[in-house]
Amino acid sequence: MVAPEDPDALVRAARSGDEDAFRLLYRRQQPALLRYLRVLVGDDAEDVASEAWLQIARDLRSFSGDWDGFRGWTATIARHRAMDLLRAQRRRPQVSAPLEQLDEVSAGDDTADRALELVTTDAAIALIASLPPEMAEAVMLRVVVGLDARRTGEILGRRAGAVRTAAYRGLRQLAQRVAARDPVTSSPGPALREMR
Repeated sequence: MVAPEDPDALVRAARSGDEDAFRLLYRRQQPALLRYLRVLVGDDAEDVASEAWLQIARDLRSFSGDWDGFRGWTATIARHRAMDLLRAQRRRPQVSAPLEQLDEVSAGDDTADRALELVTTDAAIALIASLPPEMAEAVMLRVVVGLDARRTGEILGRRAGAVRTAAYRGLRQLAQRVAARDPVTSSPGPALREMR
């Protein structure tokens, strides 16, 4: 078995068909992809991520690169699936389900800690999603997914400098919005200082 601390080795092993390595890669990358997709497609993020992972699993043997390349590759695939969904939604209007159907749906885990974590994460994602789209995507890919400006630019079809600028401006707007809500947290956070 490959050591989980070496993501490059995990990528190589997964490409060779090691299911345990693929599972570890999935666990490492899925949370960041979901957060990114929530900004793009909201509540459909998990469905889009599932479709993306099907393609990732199917095409993994043809992928060549390291962990950073894998993260960029998976973000690109997820973005393409999200854009497909958005195009389809524009062609077909959504039909809402009656509220009575929701009574039959149960949560997988019902702990207070999980609920608090989700509220905090959802609030942060919603705040990022309120930015202009080019800033929101740049912030999500740079800060949440952890990609560098060059790779983010490849995904978004923009120059690395434009990505750095969009991410910086987005983080600055987020810092201003948070400071307006809570003046105690008015100093820039580490992500904003890193983008300078």
